Amino acid sequence: MFQTGFEVRQACREGAWTGPTCGLAAGYAQANLVVLPQDWAFEFLLFCQRNSQACPLIEVTTAGSWTPSLTAPDADLRGDLPGYRVWKNGELVDEPADVHRYWRDDLVSFLIGCSFTFESALLHAKLPVRHLELQRNVPMFRTNIPCLPAGRFAGPLVVSMRPFKPADAIRAVQVTGTFTRSHGAPVHLGFPEQIGIADINQPDYGDAVPVHADELPVFWACGVTPQAVLQAARPPFAITHSPGKMFVTDVVEG
Repeated sequence: MFQTGFEVRQACREGAWTGPTCGLAAGYAQANLVVLPQDWAFEFLLFCQRNSQACPLIEVTTAGSWTPSLTAPDADLRGDLPGYRVWKNGELVDEPADVHRYWRDDLVSFLIGCSFTFESALLHAKLPVRHLELQRNVPMFRTNIPCLPAGRFAGPLVVSMRPFKPADAIRAVQVTGTFTRSHGAPVHLGFPEQIGIADINQPDYGDAVPVHADELPVFWACGVTPQAVLQAARPPFAITHSPGKMFVTDVVEG
């Protein structure tokens, strides 16, 4: 459908694409978005450094800038994603198509690597990706694994899940382990209850996908982790991407 990051961003900016970005612009790095006031930015930067597998930083903008000059210099973070979430005091208050009206001069944007980036490599290795086959968003779950706190930021690790047969799961570990800016290798295989997931068919974010009897659920650290952390830290204002609806950069990886 869309072959490049520019094409995805243009479609989002024009309102022609409002769905998840999984499967789009194969090979182009995708990113989660977190936008915070400048007086919260350092603590969040420290949180990302301490939890680099969940929050691998791709780029951080200067305060007030909506242009990620290193990864997509023609982009506008206020409208080049398919969907946004706006938070006040840790509460979700809006899910707009763009955030132009919310933008302020003190806002710092963080682009955090996304596991959608390595899915084209999985497909190239002939490993099936269930949510792409079903044209769904990836299932994501809050876990009982605590992140390392940093200042006012603390909370649970969020993971994304893709089911594989055991031999394919081993191969998936090998393939994704090289994508260190996109969460890298899985954090857990099988036994979802061991990481606090009561029902694999009831994700906290995204869409459910079937896990067959001969398959293992495989879990990767997920860039939705900051949204769980924001709910606990309760900053006065924040903007994030809508889960599964990423910013697609001009960076080619894999």
